[in-house]
Amino acid sequence: MTGDTMSAYFLGTSLSIACQMDQRFSYRTYAPKALQEEGPAHFRLLVAVHSTARDQDALLAHFTAFAEEHKLIILAPLFPAGVIDPADRDNYKYIDYEGIRFDRILLSMVDEVTNRYGIDTERFGLFGFSGGAHFAHRFFYLHPSRLSAVSVAAPGSVTLLDESRDWWVGTRNTQERFGITIDHAALRQVPVHLTVGADDVSTKEIHHTEASKLWMPGANDTGNTRIERLRTLHDNLLENGIDSTFEIVPAVGHAAQPLIKQAQTFFVKHFRHSAPKAAS
Repeated sequence: MTGDTMSAYFLGTSLSIACQMDQRFSYRTYAPKALQEEGPAHFRLLVAVHSTARDQDALLAHFTAFAEEHKLIILAPLFPAGVIDPADRDNYKYIDYEGIRFDRILLSMVDEVTNRYGIDTERFGLFGFSGGAHFAHRFFYLHPSRLSAVSVAAPGSVTLLDESRDWWVGTRNTQERFGITIDHAALRQVPVHLTVGADDVSTKEIHHTEASKLWMPGANDTGNTRIERLRTLHDNLLENGIDSTFEIVPAVGHAAQPLIKQAQTFFVKHFRHSAPKAAS
């Protein structure tokens, strides 16, 4: 770790840091102060991706106690709305937007965290809520070899592993669109957690109409509600031999904190079966 890393700006909740790959985007981290005494070999990385509301700071705060208890560094990216199109809210959710590759932006942020703290980030955990859950499961399809586990909480729409339909409904054209062929063997190495509130049944913001910029045939085929769509994703993952757990949380609507608690239980279970190591 560098001298700057040891400062108050990078231990605990960091200041906002511009991504060096593209400074329109930024991130904050949470690094337990024990990192200073124990060293990077004892710590691992968990990325937490915000919702459409861009609630990055609140999301980071939900993970701070968890980070302290389980020796984690939390990376919370900020993908602002209104990039290029002032009315746009969805840019990061579908991975690419107007020439911007949000998967590459995140991987650049991860590299910066590696260099700053000296931890190993060859594989890291990934959590996303709502809009962040859109991003999380699509990132998983494209970069499974970078993930140790992924938790997908209440996305509004899902992409299925389906070679009969193009992105974003399916995955037929990922090589053409992203230069990436889906690696099913690698996907099967990553445990997946899917969670949603039992009362999260509004369709107001998730029904795609033909007037939408994101419209394509099949956009609503996975179900009407977030629950139905996530269940369809769960079934699709199981059909493809992927270790998928599906949890519906009673008496919970579209709220992050209760789902984060479920995700944390999932990540702890995964952490018991792997040990962090220092960056090489």
